[in-house]
Amino acid sequence: MANKNQFVEQIADIETDFAQWYTDVVLKTKLVDYGPVKGTMVIRPYGYAIWENIQREFDRRFRENGYENAYFPLLIPMGFMTKEAEHVEGFAPEVAVVTHAGGEKLAEPLCIRPTSETIIGTMYAKWTESWRDLPVRMNQWANVMRWEKTTRPFLRTSEFLWQEGHSVFASEEEAEEETQKMLAVYAEFAKTCLAMPVLTGKKTEKEKFAGAVATYGMEAMMHDGKSLQSGTSHYLGQNFSKAFNIKFTDKDGTQKFGYTMSFGVSTRLIGALIMTHGDARGLVMPPVVAPVQVVIVPIAAKREGVIEACVRLKDRLTAAGVRVVLDDSDNSPGWKFNEWEMKGVPLRIELGPRDLEAGKLLCARRDNFEKTEMSLENAAEEIQALLKRVSENMYEKARERMNTRIVTKDSLEGILEGVNGGNFVRAGWCGCRACEDKVKEFAQATARVMDGDHTEKVCAVCGKKSSATVFFARAY
Repeated sequence: MANKNQFVEQIADIETDFAQWYTDVVLKTKLVDYGPVKGTMVIRPYGYAIWENIQREFDRRFRENGYENAYFPLLIPMGFMTKEAEHVEGFAPEVAVVTHAGGEKLAEPLCIRPTSETIIGTMYAKWTESWRDLPVRMNQWANVMRWEKTTRPFLRTSEFLWQEGHSVFASEEEAEEETQKMLAVYAEFAKTCLAMPVLTGKKTEKEKFAGAVATYGMEAMMHDGKSLQSGTSHYLGQNFSKAFNIKFTDKDGTQKFGYTMSFGVSTRLIGALIMTHGDARGLVMPPVVAPVQVVIVPIAAKREGVIEACVRLKDRLTAAGVRVVLDDSDNSPGWKFNEWEMKGVPLRIELGPRDLEAGKLLCARRDNFEKTEMSLENAAEEIQALLKRVSENMYEKARERMNTRIVTKDSLEGILEGVNGGNFVRAGWCGCRACEDKVKEFAQATARVMDGDHTEKVCAVCGKKSSATVFFARAY
């Protein structure tokens, strides 16, 4: 029997079975379908449109920060992976390997890229000769493969889409500064485009990227209180430049190794926005990346002039840069309301004979279900302004929820209590790996990022003096 508070019978109740709710939503709204190979997904047009909008917004930001797009090969010689020991050890369990091609066994196995530091480092070594060649800033949009044991669409799949930026600098200071700068770009994007509040900070040694000197992460709180790592920026020091011989002749005539960094986000961001904003009715799309920002639903569509007026309105909104759909199908208005609500379209316009007589339209918001009358004459301007207010309201709603679910604890038992309650737990940490491991064992929680704004006095695990304050949480 369906929950009496359940609005859409095709999807599970978000409060009682969040995992099933998520699966139902991504399938029923036609974001994805399962691929024929275990752990893969087919991103359908509605889902891919979100990714295209994410790409467009990021591409502009990357270019503003000096990045050019390039593309590097999918297949990487196994020998490249073994050059950086920590890197290969970190990715070894996830690497898919090609051993045969053209009906013959290959002389050297080839890895399907789990990430591209090795192949890009090899090419940068060819292209970087002088200090005049620096800095190098490139980004690629690509697919990668990591052979995951447990998969879920967008959140963790064997093959996924992402961007990865890779830079080389002459100095340690420049590379570190770039690492922090690109993390800030991610955080600004999360707020502005996904209406998603995030915590940013340094990762612990245990949680850092394999081969990095330091990793900085962006963590978002999902509806159920779990954390989702939504982006990372890595300071790589000279680890990869020494492994791949990325050298340059400096102004003083001496040869030096470059300092590198990398950063990346993936289609996991789609899962993040779904689980941050979704509700009992389905998706709630942030306007900036929504495939459809406005749907027009004719009322009494067979009455004279109604469809024609809807078409004119659609054309005006499209000309103003709004992504709009006119649903002139034979389905009833009620069916259309439910369908587009489940798909999360930010605004729904209802237009019928009475509205036309009054020179107005009725606009319903998906984020809070408020309805507003607008002038037909000024519809384009008013719709654009309302979309901005929807985005701001979605962000504030998510930010308030996250802030009320961050708790401070000073013991292992407190950390367990906190994460059991669906919270992020701020706690002191002595810096010891054993204490970090105890948190995972006892509370099934991991260190997400360090909190640079608060200083707890003692480690919540061992009681010794704290060297850092950490946000612990259960994570996807």
